[in-house]
Amino acid sequence: MEIIVTLLIGALAGWLGSLIYTGSGLGLLGNIIVGILGGFVGYWLLGKLNVSLGTGWVSIILTGAIGAIVILFLFNLIFRKK
Repeated sequence: MEIIVTLLIGALAGWLGSLIYTGSGLGLLGNIIVGILGGFVGYWLLGKLNVSLGTGWVSIILTGAIGAIVILFLFNLIFRKK
């Protein structure tokens, strides 16, 4: 059950990140991967900045979305289409 919740949260975070950082849709599987990795990146980044979004589902999804935006930014910076 936990893996399903993790995949759903990752998908939501990745989808939200791709909406905010426009032009970076990677499809469902890509959004799930970016969202899950974004959760780790967002948790690490916000921890370094001493920022807390609180507790609960919304804060977990927002943290993942922030990390997903960072990942999408770096991805587009490295693999910029010309």
